[in-house]
Amino acid sequence: MAAISLSAEHHPRRLPGRVLALQVGSFLAVWAAWEILSRSGLLYEGVVPSSFAVFGSIGEHLSDPVFYDHLGRTAYEVVLGFLIGGVAGFAVGVAFGIWPFAGLTGEPYLSYLAPTPKIIFLPIMMVLFGVGPGSKVAMAAISCFFPVAVAVYAGTKLVDPILLRVARIFKASRMQMVRYVYLPALVPFLITGARLGAGVAIAGTLIAEIKLSNKGLGFLAIQHYNFFNTDDMYAVLIIIFTMAIGINIMFNKIAARYKY
Repeated sequence: MAAISLSAEHHPRRLPGRVLALQVGSFLAVWAAWEILSRSGLLYEGVVPSSFAVFGSIGEHLSDPVFYDHLGRTAYEVVLGFLIGGVAGFAVGVAFGIWPFAGLTGEPYLSYLAPTPKIIFLPIMMVLFGVGPGSKVAMAAISCFFPVAVAVYAGTKLVDPILLRVARIFKASRMQMVRYVYLPALVPFLITGARLGAGVAIAGTLIAEIKLSNKGLGFLAIQHYNFFNTDDMYAVLIIIFTMAIGINIMFNKIAARYKY
């Protein structure tokens, strides 16, 4: 361990280069394995299409106006559901934190329902909101709600008690305590919950679109699957994966500003 630490101290500039080389090497290895498997004949034709066919399909999708119609529907459902679920989760988390009675009463429900697969709520959402965008927005909202609520509620328990005591000495109202004490302290927890919530909101929306929908990226992917257009199916999945990476990078940049 001493030798490793000493080496890192004397050659700090080498570490980023080594990490980048390892990342690029692992990507190329996975890409090579994909191509070898697609050409090996070990699987049925089309199960693992050539990456070049998939990349070509990605280009075709990105140049097709119909694709953006599906993308717009999914983006609308995810963003609206994320906002609804995130705001509701934040409000519930803060309420449970500042009102002990509410926290003691509601925490068991929050703890037990948070890990429950949200797909079980899909039939209820379809009954309540129909098979259109409403049920997908609802799935995104309920998926996002729990990570945000749990993270924010956990954050309220870690607020410095000295700050709370000082606020009470100066007779601050609950709204003033939330604004000037809780909110600044809860930013890291809110970002963490929002990052997790965004991921599950995307997943919840796509699952709902796959199950029953006539538009959206989930619908498009399952349509390609139904007609065994696997290169197109992989293309849509890679586009979704790339979008999710972009969202995660955005949250990383937001988090870096607060240096938590």
